[in-house]
Amino acid sequence: MSTRDLLIEIGTEELPPKSLAGLSAAFEDSVCQQLKAKSLQFDACQRFATPRRLALLLTRLQESQADQENTRFGPAVKAAFDDNGNPKPAAEGFARSCGVSVENLQRTEKDGVEKLSYTILEKGVATKELVPDIVMQALGQLPIPKRMRWGSSRTEFVRPVHWCVLLFGEELIEGTILDVESSNTTFGHRFHSEGALTLTKAQDYETLLETQGKVIPRFEKRKELIREQVLAEAERANANAVIEDALLNEVTALVELPVAMTGDFDVDYLQVPQEALVLAMKSHQKCFNLVDDNQRLLPKFITISNLESKDPAQVIEGNERVIRPRLADARFFFETDKQSPLASRYEQLGNLVFQDKLGTVKDKCERVSKLASALASQTNGNQNYCERAARLSKCDLLTNMVGEFADLQGLMGYYYALNDGEPKEVAQAINEQYQPRFAGDAVPDSLTGALLAISDKLDSIVGLFGIGQPPTGSKDPFALRRAAIGVLRIMIEKELTLDLASCIEIALENFSGKDFEADTAAKVFEFMLDRFRAWYLDEGISAEEFQSVFELRPTSPLDFHQRIQAVHHFNSLPEAAALAAANKRVSNILSKEEVGGDTAIDETLLTDMAESDLFKLLGAVEKEVGPLFSAGKYTEGLQALSVMKDPVDRFFDQVLVMADEETVRRNRLALLGKLQALFLHTADISQLHKS
Repeated sequence: MSTRDLLIEIGTEELPPKSLAGLSAAFEDSVCQQLKAKSLQFDACQRFATPRRLALLLTRLQESQADQENTRFGPAVKAAFDDNGNPKPAAEGFARSCGVSVENLQRTEKDGVEKLSYTILEKGVATKELVPDIVMQALGQLPIPKRMRWGSSRTEFVRPVHWCVLLFGEELIEGTILDVESSNTTFGHRFHSEGALTLTKAQDYETLLETQGKVIPRFEKRKELIREQVLAEAERANANAVIEDALLNEVTALVELPVAMTGDFDVDYLQVPQEALVLAMKSHQKCFNLVDDNQRLLPKFITISNLESKDPAQVIEGNERVIRPRLADARFFFETDKQSPLASRYEQLGNLVFQDKLGTVKDKCERVSKLASALASQTNGNQNYCERAARLSKCDLLTNMVGEFADLQGLMGYYYALNDGEPKEVAQAINEQYQPRFAGDAVPDSLTGALLAISDKLDSIVGLFGIGQPPTGSKDPFALRRAAIGVLRIMIEKELTLDLASCIEIALENFSGKDFEADTAAKVFEFMLDRFRAWYLDEGISAEEFQSVFELRPTSPLDFHQRIQAVHHFNSLPEAAALAAANKRVSNILSKEEVGGDTAIDETLLTDMAESDLFKLLGAVEKEVGPLFSAGKYTEGLQALSVMKDPVDRFFDQVLVMADEETVRRNRLALLGKLQALFLHTADISQLHKS
């Protein structure tokens, strides 16, 4: 089969930088999937993305679909002809549907039955005839939240389209894409390239743009070039560059020909918290900041220009001139905010609505204050610190700095609290209340911060569940799933022996007077435990291991975690599979009988050596593991129970549990109940058995 390279390029006005990488990947996925669905094979696909273009280069793409034989099956031969061999209406109807006479039909065996059939040879369609529709469908499927129109056209796309290239090897594929006629001409850099660039073959695309168009079309190549340039500039400045991937991606999507330059700003601005200065440089000017070896901000920044200037000094000066007012604003906000204590803003929180049915932000702070204080009394925390931190926790929302830079909420509260002379742990807790902010983020370091974060998140979860607004499907506008994982992580990583069910009840009491759903506490508890499932599956815990603990519904997240770790270790032991199977068998037997683990066992009825041995071992093991389980040492306890394997196996091999004599049968069932109860101190390990 003959092949050629296919180039697809859509030239536009500047595409949204934060969406560029996603649009490029989605474009590639759609085109490739459509080609495969049409049985068109190719060797590889290279995608290109710049502010002004989305492009794909598919190498060694088939020139056309392969011819295919499609066989249609009709009625069974026995039903198609009468006793004299004459065709019945069923045969004639099938022949008409195939466009032939009955004599032209074949007979083919299918599923053991001889049937009438007809084979049609379908010629494969030329690739160039399919490409325009494939491109249009791919563009229509792009994840564009809001499309725009331009001119008098009704065509919609993320940005106006100015040119389109559809080049198959050296042949132009004629077509209209988003009201633009395809051609073999592309365009280079806005300032370094003049006029159209003619492509003679698809494979020349990247080379032509780089050499004549002064454009680096490959996103990843451009990204790594920017990284190298920034590091080189930092080295020349005897500093360390802070390169965050999100900013690097955004800058890569803003330029076609990156050139890094270093600028300076007044050292006096360093009196402002460096996080505010960094955010001002990043969000407004897309600059990379520089720090010294102690991670202190330096009065320098690196900007990425989209052209090679003949006078770089003027470009640097222009960037310095633009960034100066941004930093001045940050300094003004900081100095102005400090003139009023955080506490003076508390009453004004009553004017901020948290949620229509749940009251204001002030109401929330009061609830969180009560909950944090209650949790502090259970964990040897400082109740006064917790109450104070909760009352001040949202006050920075009313500051000028957070009004301009919302990402600084909590952090600015920390700086302003320190300025007001608040205890350091109170200030620290204000900053830590939002932790962990994302997967992998650290939990609060201080105990006050941990209790405040738990209280804040739990208040939101309980309140929103109470008014019937839990997460649904993929929708979670209040990020309650993330909040739930945060609560669980804090309790576990800070080793807080808090009872989750009790915490939920306390949080619920703080909403007194609200018309909440009756089963709110139960729903929240199940929701929280279910978040454990997703978390542990990501951590490599099997579904069976999780379910074995979930069956017991431990109410302490720390205790739940310790049990999970114990079961995970136990499941790696060679005895685990046999003991899990035995427990499954025990569970099945006992589920049909009314026998508990505390039922008395009559030793005189243990006439079989296997059941007598099991009874004695149970007594000895119970004395050993009882203190371990009481101390929460579940791993050691389950490890000790692994010695039960052989005695349990012998019991089931040699003893008839359901004996005819009722007293013997009940005694043996009680023995199994005692065995099951030992394991249930940690988990229902029968769940580990994969039937």
